[in-house]
Amino acid sequence: MENIKVGDKLEIHCYKHNGKLHRQWDEAVVLDIKDDYIVFGNKHTNVIDSDGKVWKTKEPAIMFFFKDRWFNIIGQLKEYGIYFYCNIATPFLIDEHVIKYIDYDLDLRVFPNGSFKILDRVEYKYHKKQMHYSSRLDFILKYELGNLIDMVRIKEMPFDRETIENYYKQYEKITNNKEEKETF
Repeated sequence: MENIKVGDKLEIHCYKHNGKLHRQWDEAVVLDIKDDYIVFGNKHTNVIDSDGKVWKTKEPAIMFFFKDRWFNIIGQLKEYGIYFYCNIATPFLIDEHVIKYIDYDLDLRVFPNGSFKILDRVEYKYHKKQMHYSSRLDFILKYELGNLIDMVRIKEMPFDRETIENYYKQYEKITNNKEEKETF
């Protein structure tokens, strides 16, 4: 895994099964590197959609990308609490300081009270047919969605407020230190 370290800034590139770039984020700051996942943070970062639309994220986010799990988890620090947006996706890889993964449409939205909703089932069915997802891939994606729901139900890390808040404090410390260094 490239020589990345805490404090490094990477980009995120999200692809679809057909290899086309779907969306990219211009910043993800490395907060923690574990054996099976890496934690990143960003705030008000630029996002470019495949249609060329450019927008900024509205709130700080703490992102968990897994080496062997078919999902990634984004903790969003919103005004009314911590929401989670979970993408069913391939395990990530890092290539030339870019985090890359394939998004498979199915998403899980987790609300501050712990309730959740599965999103984009129609889009998943459409792309499954259009891009010829294999039955094995379909099984893996649905199995991992089930695992993700189990994690939410038992409030397994990172589905707890303390984890997200601690990583956000770390993100602020890292980015504030970098801003101070840049002003000298």
